[in-house]
Amino acid sequence: MPFRISSSSAAIAAQRYLSKSQREVDVSLKRLASGSRTVNAGDDAAGFAISEGLRGQIRGLKQASQNAESALAFVQTAEGGLNEQNNILIRLRELSVQSASDTIGDQEREYIDKEFQQLVQEFDRIALSTRFGHKQLLTGSGEQFEFHIGASKDQENVIKFALDANTTASEVGISGLAITDQDSARDIMSDIDTALSDIADARSTFGAVQSRFQYAIDNLSVQTQNLEEARSTLSDVDVAQEVTNLTKNQILQDIGVSVLAQANASSKRALALINN
Repeated sequence: MPFRISSSSAAIAAQRYLSKSQREVDVSLKRLASGSRTVNAGDDAAGFAISEGLRGQIRGLKQASQNAESALAFVQTAEGGLNEQNNILIRLRELSVQSASDTIGDQEREYIDKEFQQLVQEFDRIALSTRFGHKQLLTGSGEQFEFHIGASKDQENVIKFALDANTTASEVGISGLAITDQDSARDIMSDIDTALSDIADARSTFGAVQSRFQYAIDNLSVQTQNLEEARSTLSDVDVAQEVTNLTKNQILQDIGVSVLAQANASSKRALALINN
């Protein structure tokens, strides 16, 4: 084999392989540091595009889930007020039954009626003060709400709800009632039963939409999980595989440095011929 000093093909080849192994080491380090298989779009153009599309969809689903949870809190706030109103009506009926009996006299009925009147006022106050933000929930405003619970703009991702529950004391028919005499106490039992029915109807409406929101939240969680798994397959680095590649390329890098040194040393042997 002839000696060449102006151009060493062995050194050039060794340098080329050394450069390649160095580049692969850099890529492995970036992937391990970022946790992503596609650090640059050029690593996998199609996979990167699909992964970013999935990432946008996932973020949308997470926000939709938050929207649904806020809507659920909205409904639960109203239902909580209705629950207390229901408890008040039960107590009012209990007082009516007590006042309807001759085991107590007219004076005692007046004492009982004082609690009755206070509870009616509290019933009305609950209806007026039950709010979510600045919105009254139990005054029958009739306001239409649209809750967006999906990642896209499609109408199937919107749940509509009309706020038409009116549970003020006058609306349910208990305003102005009194149990100061036996006959009145007996007569208003039916009025209280009607009010209980109205409250039950309102609670069933809120309960139905509350159940719907809960299922919507569960469905969004499943969708998010599945999309996260799909995106992970496309974009997340396989640590074991990447460490293996890193180790391999670091060994090749060390070998390349050694080979390049030997290739450069080969040209120096031509000096021995001159010196001799």
